Amino acid sequence: MKIRATQAIMECLLEQEVDTVFGYPGGTILNVYDELYRYQDKIRHVLTAHEQGAAHAADGYARSTGKVGVCFATSGPGATNLTTGIATAYLDSSPVVFITCNVGESLLGKDSFQEVDTTGIAMPITKAAFLVRDAQTIPDVMRQAFAVAASGRPGPVVIDFLKNVTAANQMIDYEFIPWRQNRSCAGIRELNSSHQLKNPEPDRQDVDILLEMIRQSERPLLICGGGVVRGRAHQAFREFAERLDAPVAITVMGGGGFPGSHPLTTGMIGMHGSQASNVACDECDLLIAVGCRFSDRVALDPATFARNAKIVQIDIDRAEIDKNVLTDHHIIGSARRVLAMLNEKLPQYDHTAWKEHILPMRAPSVAADSPTLTPQQMLEVIRLQAPGAIVATDVGQHQMWSIKYLHFDYPGQLLTSGGFGTMGFGLGAAIGAQMGNPDKRVVHVTGDGCFRMNCHELCTVEHYGLPIITVVFNNGTLGMVRQWQNLIYGKRFSETTLDRGPDFLKLAEAYGLKGYRATTRPEMEDAFAQALSCGTGAVIDCVLDIDEMVRPMVAAGSPITDFLLKEGSK
Repeated sequence: MKIRATQAIMECLLEQEVDTVFGYPGGTILNVYDELYRYQDKIRHVLTAHEQGAAHAADGYARSTGKVGVCFATSGPGATNLTTGIATAYLDSSPVVFITCNVGESLLGKDSFQEVDTTGIAMPITKAAFLVRDAQTIPDVMRQAFAVAASGRPGPVVIDFLKNVTAANQMIDYEFIPWRQNRSCAGIRELNSSHQLKNPEPDRQDVDILLEMIRQSERPLLICGGGVVRGRAHQAFREFAERLDAPVAITVMGGGGFPGSHPLTTGMIGMHGSQASNVACDECDLLIAVGCRFSDRVALDPATFARNAKIVQIDIDRAEIDKNVLTDHHIIGSARRVLAMLNEKLPQYDHTAWKEHILPMRAPSVAADSPTLTPQQMLEVIRLQAPGAIVATDVGQHQMWSIKYLHFDYPGQLLTSGGFGTMGFGLGAAIGAQMGNPDKRVVHVTGDGCFRMNCHELCTVEHYGLPIITVVFNNGTLGMVRQWQNLIYGKRFSETTLDRGPDFLKLAEAYGLKGYRATTRPEMEDAFAQALSCGTGAVIDCVLDIDEMVRPMVAAGSPITDFLLKEGSK
């Protein structure tokens, strides 16, 4: 049947079962927003304060729900404001479709008002970027975009429509095809070879080789990476770990892929990894990394990383194999499928002696008494009063403390920027998570430096009545940078002290939200309890010592057990 081109865009969103879109309108995308007005009973639009906030919200929605997120923005500065959010999604393999519009065909390439080469900018930080010049191609391009975003190793896709393509007089042929069927259409088949729309089937011989390596191992270690979370392979991974009876180290992106409270968990691995995880990595004889790309924050010194072990990497993306760390064996495939094949043949092992050596190195889980508020006390209050809450973090010390002291037990519970390290990610991601999970509690954990980068999204929290609790680790400094200045740069605190406003309580009140301040654990307990019950969004300003540090810490480029700071050190 014949329908408007913009109507086809909306219908294609409905094909993909999209019910929520995050965005910010502007001139070139007005035709699309005008059509969205007609679909407001079917597709909810969330208007953020800034395009970057919309990008992070769509990303947080995708990570927390397992669905593809969707974000709208206009041309020029609207599109370029998305780039940080696109790169954040790309580095962390989050499936988001970004829909932008550009100037009309007659104005293209003439430095027209708000014109920019959106697809050119997006190409290095997306799985695919489409410039749509012909309205007749809209259905195929839309279907391709969603298929590419969600298939194989997930990631962001950009679709940039020329404004004339979305004009009111553009009529196209369209047939509604539910997303479960539309990968069989011609356009999708054409893309299949270049975008791996089907997950690679693991090689059975490769699986059998690993099973034999396991049989010969006495000191195995598992690493739970982001691929376990993205692939929702958590149940298969847990079965594998328990049958292997081996310690499990967790990367930043692997949070929620294996229960943080599980007896086999050794905690985070890498630069701020626990002593148990890092020592296990150094002393194990077999290292099995699932969905882990061995980033420079995990394998700080590739030459000495797991130096006593045979290294096995399981990943869906062939490009990650041997990219950062040379492996002794690898299996290409989705984490869930590979683990299922392993579990079919894996017997029950007993590595008691190895566990008794490693597991006692784990740090105590209970916060020590202190007259002043500590990060561990703050996070213990959150964990006890809001068990199972989704936690969205920004980047820095508070991020590392959160991963260290909170227990993440399911995929999508931890939302954090691991690969790109994006300050300002947290509040947008929390908004997306709350929209996608209205029945769950969402807590935004941030630092005073990060919060200044995204606090304007409090207006979004208030307008949509989202009960998000923002907990600010307020130490009056860019804490992680100051920590490096303390330890490596001779205490030369160049431009890291944040001796300035705003007053976060007054800021919360200015946006119509509740504001609280805590300087001790009892004050934190009271403030968080009030925030939980107030029925609106809230901000808790938690005052910390300026020189509070993340422990342990290994310097970049050093062997994983060369701790600059150890647990409990001064």
